[in-house]
Amino acid sequence: MIVDIYSDTLCPWCFIGKRRLERALAQRPQPDLAFRWRPFQLNPDMPAEGMDRQTYLALKFGGAENAQRVYDHIASAGEEEDIPFNFAGIQRTPNTLNSHRLIRMAEDSETAEADAVVQALFDAYFLEGRDIGQTEVLGDIAEAAGLDRGEVARLLASDEGMDLIRAEDAFARRSGITGVPCFVFNARYALPGAQPPEVLLRMFETMRSENEAALRARA
Repeated sequence: MIVDIYSDTLCPWCFIGKRRLERALAQRPQPDLAFRWRPFQLNPDMPAEGMDRQTYLALKFGGAENAQRVYDHIASAGEEEDIPFNFAGIQRTPNTLNSHRLIRMAEDSETAEADAVVQALFDAYFLEGRDIGQTEVLGDIAEAAGLDRGEVARLLASDEGMDLIRAEDAFARRSGITGVPCFVFNARYALPGAQPPEVLLRMFETMRSENEAALRARA
């Protein structure tokens, strides 16, 4: 079973969705399950250097008061998943293109796991308030995950992989994905949002039943 997880590294609901997925797998392991992290940029027009956080919130939510209501709700959901969001510590909203390139580099490598890189990006941004659009920060994350820092610096200094990330983002939108997280099971069923573990487990059972039926039909 393959699950494509469309996600953005600055999306707090994606962090929550990842944690809920982990809880589902802890309750009922899926030994034949494979994940592929897929890029989706919530702010594809973000300047390459990112943007001051307060400016971003004013543009996106129409002011600090509206933004506070939104993030209070997210923080409450995070507490239920033992995620201590530190929104006050975030000074800049990054362009996430390079963080997606780093995830793809980890997926293609033999020394790092993409899941660990995704988690480190979430931790750096949402818990530590680090700017995950900065090459130095991405280098720290990559090195800790087992990637070669020099190779990461070379990648990020080039345009390598940019077209691929943009193409996958565009494919997601053409496929009807308008927000993240979105879990796509065996390229057939899409489950949008940070779903609770019981919903994810029902989908696993559905896919497993369909796979078994298909095998019986071919026997």
